[in-house]
Amino acid sequence: METQPDPITPNTTSEPIPHRVPEIASLGLDTLVTEVSERLQSAAAVTDRMQRLLEAVVSVGAGLDLHATLQRIATAAAELVDAKYAALGVVSPHADGLSDFIHVGIDDETAARIGELPTGRGILGVLIDHPESLRLTDLSADPRSTGFPPDHPPMKSFIGEPIRVRGEVFGNLYLTEKKTSSGAFTPEDAQVVHALAAAAGVAIENSRLYEEGRRRERWIAGASAVTTALLSTDRAQVALTVAAEQVRELADAALGMILLPTGDGQMRVAHASGEKAEFVRGELLPPSSFAAQLLQGESVYLDDMASDPDVVIRLAKLFGASMAVPMIAAGRVLGGLCVWRSQGAPPFTESEKQLAEAFASQSALALRLAEGQRDQQRLAVFQDRDRIARDLHDLVIQRLFATGMMLEGAARRALVPEVKTGIGKAVDELDATIQEVRTTIYALQHDDHGDEPDTLRTRVLREGSQAAAALGFKPSMTFTGPVESLVGEKSGRQLLAALREMLSNTARHARASRVGVEIDATVHLDAEGHPVSGDPDGYDRPGWPGVLLTVTDDGVGIPDGGRRSGLRNLTRRAETLGGAAWHEPGPDAKGTRVRWSARL
Repeated sequence: METQPDPITPNTTSEPIPHRVPEIASLGLDTLVTEVSERLQSAAAVTDRMQRLLEAVVSVGAGLDLHATLQRIATAAAELVDAKYAALGVVSPHADGLSDFIHVGIDDETAARIGELPTGRGILGVLIDHPESLRLTDLSADPRSTGFPPDHPPMKSFIGEPIRVRGEVFGNLYLTEKKTSSGAFTPEDAQVVHALAAAAGVAIENSRLYEEGRRRERWIAGASAVTTALLSTDRAQVALTVAAEQVRELADAALGMILLPTGDGQMRVAHASGEKAEFVRGELLPPSSFAAQLLQGESVYLDDMASDPDVVIRLAKLFGASMAVPMIAAGRVLGGLCVWRSQGAPPFTESEKQLAEAFASQSALALRLAEGQRDQQRLAVFQDRDRIARDLHDLVIQRLFATGMMLEGAARRALVPEVKTGIGKAVDELDATIQEVRTTIYALQHDDHGDEPDTLRTRVLREGSQAAAALGFKPSMTFTGPVESLVGEKSGRQLLAALREMLSNTARHARASRVGVEIDATVHLDAEGHPVSGDPDGYDRPGWPGVLLTVTDDGVGIPDGGRRSGLRNLTRRAETLGGAAWHEPGPDAKGTRVRWSARL
């Protein structure tokens, strides 16, 4: 039998089977290591970018000043995506285009050569019309692009991202020219800019709320200043002048005015502060203007008076946005606040309108309280006058009568003629004294010191009273002729402006102890605007009827070679009315006499 081999026993006679170890390259580990390394580098880059994004978010919200916040947003965006240029355009809330444009990367010299800042055309306008993220490889190749102005640096790659505040588009963030070799922005860059824009919206809202709070604080302080002025002085004119100055400054306007009703459906500019204030002070606003709406208790807002066909005030065409708010207290329109901004300035915002209305209400209430306070003071004065009048009538006059009767009795018994004559003279003096006392009693009972009509005479007196604070004393005032009826509104307005400038120059330079103001409406002027002379009075020869304003002081005079800008201003005003302005030494060669004339 043939013996079968044991299957368990190894075959010691066969060749050994070799053991092979696989090569690393055949397993693809080098590719895996490279991929892991790249992913680690990418993760590190993402971590670094996230860290930079967080730092940028913190930096953006570091301050509360709005303009500085916008500058930080543009700078942070450029650093995050390695952009050479960045800009932030603020969308105008009142019109198409941009109201502000903050740029980073272009120096001031280059910006000056480029000229005007962008207003929102081309690609910038696309983002305004369609506020969505936009990434372009070549900005100039886009058909919507309008090109660049001369001296503008070249720009190709582009990212645009809208910035929203409370769901509304506040502005757009623009980034151009990626600094890397590819020169193109990546989707990751767009995502980072999108995240930064969201954080920027929060920072902008915080800055706007802060500025709004500061603005309200200033308006409240201004209203408090007006209230204090109205309640702390008996002269409402001065307090309302303070109100005109306050409302102009608070509204960032060129001109602020206080309007008062005249009683015939018109309003008069009683007080004005700012640009061309001297030309509008005293101006009458007819019912065809916004005066009718103010008298009905309605506010009037105009975005641009220069282009508004309903504006009937010629001077208003030189200004831009306008705001007029009624001053209402106890259901009665006491006046109005009006402010005009320069041409090109932005219109008034809703917040500014609300603040102005609150300011007007507070001013009206203060004016009402001041009126009540003055009425109480006037009533106390009248009551005191009545008491004095009664005492004079019941006591003084009766005693004077008794004394006179005693003297008359003594005169009848007197034997010496000289004594009789002396007693008779004393009785006559007593009679004259009694007449003067009676006149005084009548004046005390009938002299009503209420508000005088606003004539040229009262306005001149008011100017003199206001100049007293700067001069240190009140100037004397003299009027010749029917000033109110002869001097028209235009000439009167220029005369008041000339008087104001003359008194101001005297207060600043003359160092005078006495100032006299004379207004003569009976003069006649020659062709050069000087009074026609020839008789002792000097002003009644034939010529053009005119008005002559003279301000005389006893100060140091005008030195040789001194500035003459004030005199040139006076001359320009006079020449527009066919008059002249000149100066000469005062009486006895002391001080200065300045004269200003105008045809009537």
